[in-house]
Amino acid sequence: QVQLVESGGGLVQAGGSLRLSCASSGLTFSNYAMGWFRQAPGKEREFVATISSRGSRTVNADSVRGRFTISRDNAKNMVYLQMNSLKPEDTAIYYCAAKFYFTSYAPREYSYWGQGTQVTVSS
Repeated sequence: QVQLVESGGGLVQAGGSLRLSCASSGLTFSNYAMGWFRQAPGKEREFVATISSRGSRTVNADSVRGRFTISRDNAKNMVYLQMNSLKPEDTAIYYCAAKFYFTSYAPREYSYWGQGTQVTVSS
């Protein structure tokens, strides 16, 4: 059974930083591209960042470029999202997701999802 478990969310002031973690089990982690997505109240789930299966390629959404960094540790079956210079508009539930091999921006292409972790940025 595949499990993705996010952690590291919380309440932070604007300009602050958080580091999200996602622990995976039940899959051959190094065969999967990983993505971070977020969903704010009343909005659709949106792409944040993705990283290729071996970590050689990363892509960020325009809204977070230069502030967020996705990384992974295949030895630990972990993926991370370092979030700096946080803004109130970054407030959302953040989800990690797994997709076999190739990266993608599209949530529908991801096979496995975590339960999410809440990030709240106060102004």
